[in-house]
Amino acid sequence: MSNTNTWPRDQYTGPGGGRYTGPGGGLYTGPGGGAYTGPGGGTYSGPGGGMYTGPGGGLYTGPGGGLYTGPGGGLYTGPGGGLYSGPGGGLYTGPGGGMYTGPGGERGYRSNIPPWKVFVEYLESHRMDQFGELIRRYLP
Repeated sequence: MSNTNTWPRDQYTGPGGGRYTGPGGGLYTGPGGGAYTGPGGGTYSGPGGGMYTGPGGGLYTGPGGGLYTGPGGGLYTGPGGGLYSGPGGGLYTGPGGGMYTGPGGERGYRSNIPPWKVFVEYLESHRMDQFGELIRRYLP
């Protein structure tokens, strides 16, 4: 996905990983972090944030958004999509994938969606259970 604000969303727990809680990590709650609730954060509901429903946001239903089902979207099941299980996809378990547990550094999977757990809870609370269930099958 080609968005301005993206955060690590793989399953790596080390520095720079999607499950890392330190600076630069996908679950970092400080400024710019993937779980930060302030401007530029992965759980921010304002412009550019992971919980934003407008253009570029993690909960946007249009092109490039986390809830978009078309090419490049967070709910797209084809190549490059957030629900693609092939190379580079959000559900891919190999290097560069959203479910990869090894180190990936800057080349790791990144997305504009909020942290996976938050994203799944949002999907299920908005009657998009089929997507939430699919993601849950891949999460450790």
